[in-house]
Amino acid sequence: MPSMKGAQFIAEVFKQSGVTHVFHVPTALFQTMAALEGSNVQRVLTHGEKAAAYMADGYARASGRPGVCMAQNIGAANLAAGMADPFMGCSPVIVFTGAMEPMHRYRHAYQEFEHSQFADVTKSSVLVDRVQRLPDLLRQAFRTATTGTPGPVHLDVREEALSGVADLEFVLEADYLQVPPFRPGPDPAAVRRAAAALKTAQRPVIVAGGGVIASQAWDELQALAERLSAPVATSLNAKTAFPNRHPLSVGVVGRYSRWCANRVVSEADLVLFVGTRAGGMTTYEWRVPRPGVRTIQINIDPEEIGRNYPAEVALMGDAKLTLAALADAVDASPAGEWTARAQRYVAEWRAEHAAHRASDATPMRPERLCAELEAWLPSDAILTADTGHSGIWTATMIDIEPTGNNYLRAAGSLGWCLPATIGAKCGAPDRPVVAFTGDGGFWYHIAELETAVRHGIAPVIVVNDNHSLNQEWGPIRSAFGGEPPAGAMELMNFTDVNLAKVAEAMGCHAERVGRPQDIRPALDRALASGRVAVVDVVTDMHALGPTAREYPAIE
Repeated sequence: MPSMKGAQFIAEVFKQSGVTHVFHVPTALFQTMAALEGSNVQRVLTHGEKAAAYMADGYARASGRPGVCMAQNIGAANLAAGMADPFMGCSPVIVFTGAMEPMHRYRHAYQEFEHSQFADVTKSSVLVDRVQRLPDLLRQAFRTATTGTPGPVHLDVREEALSGVADLEFVLEADYLQVPPFRPGPDPAAVRRAAAALKTAQRPVIVAGGGVIASQAWDELQALAERLSAPVATSLNAKTAFPNRHPLSVGVVGRYSRWCANRVVSEADLVLFVGTRAGGMTTYEWRVPRPGVRTIQINIDPEEIGRNYPAEVALMGDAKLTLAALADAVDASPAGEWTARAQRYVAEWRAEHAAHRASDATPMRPERLCAELEAWLPSDAILTADTGHSGIWTATMIDIEPTGNNYLRAAGSLGWCLPATIGAKCGAPDRPVVAFTGDGGFWYHIAELETAVRHGIAPVIVVNDNHSLNQEWGPIRSAFGGEPPAGAMELMNFTDVNLAKVAEAMGCHAERVGRPQDIRPALDRALASGRVAVVDVVTDMHALGPTAREYPAIE
C-alpha cells in the first residue's frame, strides 16, 4: 500500500475484509470514519456504547463474521460492560477504543482512565501505540476473534497510531474473516474409543451446544443421533441445532429448560457433549447430568474438554468433522425402550402445557403469545431473545424450524435483545429478524429504536409487556418470607406504558395488542411495513415461566 495514516489503513482493512457495519459512539477513530466516507461500510451511530457492543454481537452471531464496535476513552467503560455478553456467548467481536496518551497517564487527565477491564471480557486486549504495529495487530485481531472458540478482541489505539504516517503492508487473510476459519479433524484412535464406549451404553444421550451452530454441523448431528437412536438435548445457544419436532428431540436442557430434557439427560448412562462447555446454564449448575456419569466430549478447544465433567473419551476437533467421523465409526442401533421413554416424556410435557398455549384469557398468557409467534415465524427468520423470562419462554415454548443459525439469545445481560436484534438485521439484511423481549429488557435501550429508524434497519420487535420484572416474584417472596406487602411491588413493577405509542413517536411502525387472535395480523403488518416495527403485546403479570427441575439417575 502507498504511505498513509494509520486511521486510513484501518478503514482500508474494514473495506477489504467485508466489514459492512461499524457500531460506534464518538469520538474515537473519527479519522477512520472520515476515510470510510462513500464506501460500503455503514457507520451506525448509537445512543450508548453498551448498545454498540450488543449490535456488534448480534451482527457477528447472525453473519458468522466479526462485528466491529468502538468508543472514545471515557466511553470504554460502557463498551467493556457490553463485552460481557459476546464474551460469554463466544461471539467474534472486534472492539476499538481510544487509548490514553503517555503524557496523560497518572495525572488525572479529563475523561481518561486505564482500560485494564477489557482483559476480563475479551480473548485478547492489546495496546496499539505505533502506526507500524497496525498491520500485524489487526491481522491478529481477526485471527484471535475467529479461531478456536470464537470471542471478542480489544484494540486500544493511541492517537500516534492513528495520525502517524508509514508504508503499511496490507495482507488479507481470508481464512480469518468468518467462523470457523479451520476445521481440525479428530484423532482416529479417539474416534474408535468413543464408538466403543457408545456401544456399551444402554441409555445414551447427546447434549449439543453452540459449537454445533458455529461449525454448521446440524446435519452431522442429526445423522449421528439417528444412527445411535439417541435422544438429543441442546443448550440454549444450540436450540436450532436439531429439529425441534424430530422424534429424538427432547428440547433445551439445563436452567431454561423443558423438564422432559432434564429428565432424559439425568437418566442417561452416557452423555455425549458436543460443542458445549457443559457450563452451569446448560447443566443446571452441574446437576443435569448427575456428577459421575460417563461422558464423551467433543470440543474444538482442548482446554474445555473435561473441565466440568471428566471425559471418558476426549475428542478435540471441529464439530462437523468429528460428528461425521463418529457417525461412520458407530454401529447402527434400532430405537428401543430408551427412545420410547424419551418420547413419552416429551409427549407428557407437551400435554401439560397445551391448555395455556391455547388459552384465550386476557391479559394474555405468554404461552399463547409463544404459540402464535411460532405459528407465524417465517421459515428463514432469525429469532432473538433477551435473558430471563424471554429466554425461558422462547427456549421452552417456541419450536423453530428449520435447523441452523436462526435463534440468538442473550448470554446473560438483560437489555441485550433490542440492540442485538438491530445488529443481527445488519448482519443478515435479507432475512426477517424478530425479537422476543420483555418490557423490562426493552426499556434498557429503547433509544436505539431511533437508531434503527435513522439508518433504515427494519427488524420486528415483539414485547411481552406485563409492565414488570415478574421473574423476580419468587425471590421477592423468599426475601419477605411469604406473601410480601403491597409496597414491595415497587421492587418489580413498572408504570403501564403504551410502548407502541412511544415507538410510533420515534418513527416506528407500532401496534399494541391485547387479544390472542390479533397477534398474527399485527405481525403480518409489522413485517410488511418495511420499517423497524414494535408489537407491544399485553400479557399477564402473574404468569411465570416454568422452573428447571432435576431428577435422580436410574440405578
